[in-house]
Amino acid sequence: MSLAAIRLAAFPLGYGITGALAGGTLNRIMVAEMGLPLTLVGFLFALPLLEAPLRVWLGYRSDGYPILGRRREPYIVAGSLLAGLGLLAAVLLMTSDPGGVALTAGLVLTFVVYGFGRNLGHNVFQALVADRFAGDARSRALTLYEVATMLGLVAGAGGLGTLLRDYTPAKLVAATAIAVTAACVLTLAAALGQERRTEGALRAAALSRGKSFVEALREFLLGDAQVRRFFVLIVCTFIGTLAQDVLLEPYGALVLGMTVSETTRLTAWWGGGVLLSMLLSGGFLLRIVGHLVLLRIGLVATIAVFAGVIGAGLSGSPGTFRVLVAVMGLGTGLAGAGLLGGIATFATSVRAGLLMGVWGMASLLGKATGSIMGGAVVDAVRVATGEIFIAYATVFAGEAVLLAVAFVLTFRLRVEVSRASREAQVQLRP
Repeated sequence: MSLAAIRLAAFPLGYGITGALAGGTLNRIMVAEMGLPLTLVGFLFALPLLEAPLRVWLGYRSDGYPILGRRREPYIVAGSLLAGLGLLAAVLLMTSDPGGVALTAGLVLTFVVYGFGRNLGHNVFQALVADRFAGDARSRALTLYEVATMLGLVAGAGGLGTLLRDYTPAKLVAATAIAVTAACVLTLAAALGQERRTEGALRAAALSRGKSFVEALREFLLGDAQVRRFFVLIVCTFIGTLAQDVLLEPYGALVLGMTVSETTRLTAWWGGGVLLSMLLSGGFLLRIVGHLVLLRIGLVATIAVFAGVIGAGLSGSPGTFRVLVAVMGLGTGLAGAGLLGGIATFATSVRAGLLMGVWGMASLLGKATGSIMGGAVVDAVRVATGEIFIAYATVFAGEAVLLAVAFVLTFRLRVEVSRASREAQVQLRP
């Protein structure tokens, strides 16, 4: 990798740090120290997901409307600044605690800003990666940058934990300022100097803004069977791999009789599997077998794991369950890397931002639906049957079915016939 490509990894590191601050620190303080209602806290952290459809429009803007001659850099920097300012403003509100309606309205506004910036920065960063890399190198780069995000989450959680060992509101403000500053500095290090004013980039921008947002949406998204098919595939995969996200630990406790210590370690087993498989994928697997084969392997492996998890519940085997959770992480990582490879192949020099926005929206929709669906189905089936095991097994079986649907769809993808691909081939031909 070139120095410029290595520099790009600084953005996902910063993205992970702010994610750790929001999802690993502020949520806990809001509930435990401030006593805010869980409903309000859940709504605040859902706002970035609810804003995900904006990614499509933001991507369209970055494709066709450069700032100071740059299609990606200014948008990425602006996104990081807005996300950081949103978090800092939220913390200042929390520590001043105006109470009542003022606190609620203020937190909603600050999290809207945070979510807008987060969606903007991440979406356009992926478009920049699509611009900078081609072929298999693009798939590997996107995968390795996702690994960098996970490393940022881990590093951010560790650093914030150290800074907040003896919690006080003043320390929270200081820790937030440090985290936000670090993320912004990393963004500047990653983004600046990555684009050149080439004739090809200028032509691509002109072609992109040659169609209005509504026209582009109608032609390249709604009117393209390949895009629609891949959108469904992404949603099914994310629901199928993440609906159990909040269920594995309770399943281990209620069905298999595992202790708190034992179930707590399940996250490490799963996360270790994901990290290992994505590192291997970005390192060489994507280059050797291709993204579609890798996606299919991940889907089949995860389907088999869900069958095993149900079997472990029937046999009452915690040891088998732990191993299966690790294998589930491996399958999820392989499927995720394969999806990123598919996303990479769909991106074109003209519509990279627009298409990355669609894929980002699909993935976040899948994550949100999966999180909601998993718990809701368990509760509904448990009430209907009175059986804990059947309730959890129903979710696991449903996830396997969705992954099977995604597997079938992989055989119906033909990126080269998508409208965006044909546009780039014809219009940008020398």
